[in-house]
Amino acid sequence: MQIRSTLIAFFSAIAWPCVATADEPVSVSYYKEIRPIFQQNCNGCHQPAKPLGGFVMTTYGDLFKAGERGKVGVVALKPNESYLVEQIKVHDNGKAEMPKNRDPLNPIQIKQITDWIAQGAKDDTPASAKVAAVDAAHPPIYLAPPVVTSLAFSPDGKTIAVAGYHEILLYDSSTFALQSRLIGISERVQSIAYSPDGKKLAAVGGAPGRFGEVQIWNPATEKLLISAPVTFDTLYGISWSPDGKAVAFGCSDNTVRAVDSLTGKQILQMGTHSDWALATTFAQDGLHLVSVGRDMSMKLTEVATQRFVDNVTSITPGALKGGLMAVERRPTVEATRTVRLFGATIQVHAPKRMQKVPPDTPGVPPKVYDEILSAGSDGVPRLYKMHREQKREIGDDANKIREYEKMPGRIATVAFNGDGTKFAAVSSLDGKGEVRIYDTNSAAKIVREKVTGPVYAVAWHPNGKLIASAGFDGVVWLHDSASGKLMNSFVVLPKTAKTGAE
Repeated sequence: MQIRSTLIAFFSAIAWPCVATADEPVSVSYYKEIRPIFQQNCNGCHQPAKPLGGFVMTTYGDLFKAGERGKVGVVALKPNESYLVEQIKVHDNGKAEMPKNRDPLNPIQIKQITDWIAQGAKDDTPASAKVAAVDAAHPPIYLAPPVVTSLAFSPDGKTIAVAGYHEILLYDSSTFALQSRLIGISERVQSIAYSPDGKKLAAVGGAPGRFGEVQIWNPATEKLLISAPVTFDTLYGISWSPDGKAVAFGCSDNTVRAVDSLTGKQILQMGTHSDWALATTFAQDGLHLVSVGRDMSMKLTEVATQRFVDNVTSITPGALKGGLMAVERRPTVEATRTVRLFGATIQVHAPKRMQKVPPDTPGVPPKVYDEILSAGSDGVPRLYKMHREQKREIGDDANKIREYEKMPGRIATVAFNGDGTKFAAVSSLDGKGEVRIYDTNSAAKIVREKVTGPVYAVAWHPNGKLIASAGFDGVVWLHDSASGKLMNSFVVLPKTAKTGAE
């Protein structure tokens, strides 16, 4: 009995100092707790490309500097003198100055930041995790060309945008000279797209396992207009609504989302995918959104209500072989007809083609007719009707219009020409890549020549005579769309002191 009492007293004496008292706050980690809060809620507006109020929060050292108002963001050991704490404080009306135009931080997050400052605002970032700052003043340095995941021609055809590391590179499409570098906080830029009017350039990407980000730039001024953090992982497959008011994208948390292109505020979230959502496209009237993902499905969402409507593809097990990675709506050319009025000949717009309402949904107003192209792991491009026109049968694939000849490996991207009569698709397998153009109606194909490696991105020049493609080796190939002949190519490698290349 005496031995037992002695052991209890001994172990109690050892354990007791490890227990924090109610008055002693638990030690707060900058790297594990504070930095993720800043990444999700603050860095969008407080980064070198968009330093709201003259205050940057993307690096530890910048937190201790003053902004435009001359007030220091973080004063170690003194949370009451730290302007950051003042800005995130929730007022009696339930609102806070920061994050701007967003919900306030929750009480736990506010307490963590306050306690961290009170404990000395120490940086406990592991040496192995510290990286050099990347911004306009410190642009990325390439030792080799980057893997190109996305391409986009500006609507006027004068510029080709290329996804790089931490940046979007803008090249003159005639001389291939580098015009500008749009450098942001996302390490990976997965998908880029110009707005319908060409005045904005949107991108999605992020830092794997840390944050996803939507960026919207003014390419003419190189100004970052919107930086919206979304989820805790990389984002994919951006698309613009036809009116330019929204951008949609897929997420690795299995959701499909859209944000307002002026404010960055989320306006849509659909969560019926059972795996990563990888690509999106809007209907021509902007009322519906189609998404594809690794769950081998193509889903239709009503934008205004955020409501999942239907699986566009068959949901029969085994009907689709592998995940879907690419989707694009087929462009429609507005039809006109000639009429005579009071002796004059004029052109008038013909009515849009409308969906044939299926017999099992009587009384439902018809939707504008759209066709969409999807492709993925099985290498087979497929053309579908966006809206069902036949009575639903379990296991059917009634929306499918046609399939096209299989490509080698998995297809990463598809893209229509301006009038929808042709589309390009790119694939890769075993270190090799292929670029094809198909006739949308006849399914005839043309294979591009002299492609040197796996291909992940493709884009049409607005004139329809040229296509650009790129991928693993960082080379952008430009092919004649009619013959498949290689017309030109250039390497994505900005000039730096270390590489001496351009």
